[in-house]
Amino acid sequence: MTTSHPDKILNQIREKPAKYKKFLKYNLPKKRTNGRGVHKCTRCGRTGNGGNIQSYGLNLCRCCFRDIASHIGFKKYS
Repeated sequence: MTTSHPDKILNQIREKPAKYKKFLKYNLPKKRTNGRGVHKCTRCGRTGNGGNIQSYGLNLCRCCFRDIASHIGFKKYS
């Protein structure tokens, strides 16, 4: 049972309650509460690698921010 998506495995072991409970306890991805994986870019979905701009509730990575900065009212000062 080698697969990357846990739903496939859950469908296979649904009939075996002991294995099902053990899989739920140890193998499912956990909800992140801190660290890089918590803050995602709302536009492209990048997590933490590079800059993540959270000011003003933007939650954008730096690449997406550069693309849409002029549209949302930011100016570039040289």
